[in-house]
Amino acid sequence: MSNRLSLDRIYQAAFTLKEVARKTDLIYSPHFSGKNQVYFKTENLQVTGSFKLRGAYFKISRLTDEEKAAGIVACSAGNHAQGVALAAKNMGIKATICMPDGAPISKVQATKSYGAEVALVKGAYDDAYQYACKLQEEEHATFIHPFDDPDVIAGQGTIGLEILDQLKDVDVIVVPVGGGGLISGVAYAAKSLKPDIKVYGVQAKEAASMADSLKYDEQVTLNTVNTFADGIAVKHPGDLTFELIKDYVDGVVTVTEDEIAVAILALIEKQKLIAEGAGAVSLAAVMADKIPVEGKNVVCLVSGGNIDVNILSRVITRGLVTSGRNATLMIALEDKPGQLVDVATIIASCGANVTGVHYGHSDPNTAVTSCVLTLEIETRDFEQLEQVRSTLTAEGFNLVQ
Repeated sequence: MSNRLSLDRIYQAAFTLKEVARKTDLIYSPHFSGKNQVYFKTENLQVTGSFKLRGAYFKISRLTDEEKAAGIVACSAGNHAQGVALAAKNMGIKATICMPDGAPISKVQATKSYGAEVALVKGAYDDAYQYACKLQEEEHATFIHPFDDPDVIAGQGTIGLEILDQLKDVDVIVVPVGGGGLISGVAYAAKSLKPDIKVYGVQAKEAASMADSLKYDEQVTLNTVNTFADGIAVKHPGDLTFELIKDYVDGVVTVTEDEIAVAILALIEKQKLIAEGAGAVSLAAVMADKIPVEGKNVVCLVSGGNIDVNILSRVITRGLVTSGRNATLMIALEDKPGQLVDVATIIASCGANVTGVHYGHSDPNTAVTSCVLTLEIETRDFEQLEQVRSTLTAEGFNLVQ
């Protein structure tokens, strides 16, 4: 089999996926537009909840009958696992998926629901990869790589074809990057058909293996990755994807955990879309002005929506705190009647809302008559939060935090 990616191979993938994968909507967003025009390619609404079905299905569809009979092995943080599992189920192939033991429970259960056998491996994605390679040798199965394979990349590249079909005058495509399979396919397809288009990648700052590799012009292996964007938590980029990204991608930037959380919250509130951490990094980069997109038609690729509800709850809370909409105030008070009423009146006069109250005596080093009032409050933004703080201070209250 040829290891060369080609436009013909991407078109072949599009034909193969016609009855399997959705041509996901490209949605214009007035909420995020202003100095540019922002669109979302909603792969979070794809079958299995992410783009990964495309590459996995196309790769598996091209196996020989002998290879299919021997079964397949894959490794994944969750989304590739579901794509492989569904493809294997549809084609009647035995599949074993190796996943990091820290993978979200929802992704593990979803993978099992498609009939695949799941092996949880201690560590990160790369540890699961090593175990999967060992298993593949032992069982003489075919390994379905999540990103460093021309057929997998071709499958992901069908998204690039769809974007150009849906928005003829697209200027910039912003793509999440883990191992690099998605952006390699999208950039190759898009630039083959429209050479002047710009394609930028986005990684989590705490898992920036591709960004670092491009910076040093050699593949870098990170010692650890530490991000809730598990779908792009990859320690080492692919060989093929590294070369393709160097040739076809205009830059890879990074975003912080807080920036990702704010983007997830914004997508929920303003666009009514659920994105996992990896899926939201494209918007996070645009919101944080990490990419030159002013005056451009920008497509943010929302690559997946498979986020565990418990993680989502924590991410929403973090997003609210980061955007100045939730805060904790600690106020040192004299322990006398009316203090709580006075504080509550000031907060209400500023238009903020108290959501939690804890009243306790301070440490032994302070006066016996003193106490500490801890308040959780809701505000519109940092400006209103500062108004609450400054008004309390002006009225003589001592803010400890």
